[in-house]
Amino acid sequence: MYAERVLSGMRPTGRLHLGHYHGVLKNWVKLQNEYPCLFFVADWHALTTAYDEPGTIENNAWEMVIDWLAAGVDPSQATLFIQSRVPEHAELHLLLSMMTPLGWLERVPTYKDQQEKLEHKDLSTYGFLGYPLLQSADILIYRANRVPVGEDQVPHIEFSREIARRFNHLYGREADFEEKARTAVKKLGAKRAKLYEELRTHFQQEGDHTALERAHALLEEAQNLSMGDRERLFGFLEGSSKMILVEPDALLTEAAKMPGLDGQKMSKSYNNTIALRESADSVTKKIRTMQTDPARVRRTDPGDPERCPVWQFHLVYSDESTKQWVQQGCRSAGIGCIECKHPVIDAVLKEQEPMHERAQAYIDDPALVRNIIADGCERARKLANETMRDVREAVGLNYT
Repeated sequence: MYAERVLSGMRPTGRLHLGHYHGVLKNWVKLQNEYPCLFFVADWHALTTAYDEPGTIENNAWEMVIDWLAAGVDPSQATLFIQSRVPEHAELHLLLSMMTPLGWLERVPTYKDQQEKLEHKDLSTYGFLGYPLLQSADILIYRANRVPVGEDQVPHIEFSREIARRFNHLYGREADFEEKARTAVKKLGAKRAKLYEELRTHFQQEGDHTALERAHALLEEAQNLSMGDRERLFGFLEGSSKMILVEPDALLTEAAKMPGLDGQKMSKSYNNTIALRESADSVTKKIRTMQTDPARVRRTDPGDPERCPVWQFHLVYSDESTKQWVQQGCRSAGIGCIECKHPVIDAVLKEQEPMHERAQAYIDDPALVRNIIADGCERARKLANETMRDVREAVGLNYT
């Protein structure tokens, strides 16, 4: 069994905003303390929809990486790299495309959704149809078994699992596999070998996933197995011949609760964002001029916080006593709208203060960011090459 590993990426759309921080980056900062993590700039993915505006990608990528570092992503704990600087992603994508049924790509839920949302673009391209497969290659090349995603992205992870399963089934065959697997079972010792066989039967005949999990745990605990025997037993357990690519699991993350300045989801397309590294003066001005409950025409009119975008910010940033103060003060006209906004302004500025401090070193010396990415690309490429060595051998392109 391969070591636990987390992989996640972001398209380079330029400077990030607080929605990205609360929706993705806070989670990355947490995960980097719990697992080996790889975080990458998905620049090839950007070209699937922005193929006609390539001039923006490189600058956007560097700005985005600075925002990652500003948010607390630590290059000493996580590997940060750029997708296109690890060309093995493209090689695996190409090889996987040889065995991926067209219908699998066409039924990915986001395929038609994105075409409808971006109807002003011609997305009848091979790259756009194939982007879920490129996404799978991004994950599978690092044998990453955990991918942090929201509920809407779960189908992409299931697609990657299907691709890994199909690849292992088609190319995981080795001469005398079953004989070698049976020999490996005996190395578990009589008691464990018997339990392994029972669990394998339960899973293969009854689809019992609890039995599968117990068998996985059994193999992980076994100390006297070589890597080759361990892989054979995982493959034998699941009915394939040998596990080459690891099936990833979705690591479900909570939906982002960060509202935009107008109460809608924070998004550049709505022009309602606060950037991670926005100046204090600009943040203050934006929040002070936010729209409020339209029923409060005069200071003396009572309002309803539930109808006010500022209240959505209080839900993210304020403690219980402040929220009670807002509810009571707004409904009784005891506080005015500007007064209500002050705690939000203070909280956002306090959150951004360490981000500005962390970012400054990288703004002053851009070479620091380049070096972090160069080191990350080197580490990522080493891992990618380990997988590609096995993949090339499996598909008959070893040429030794």
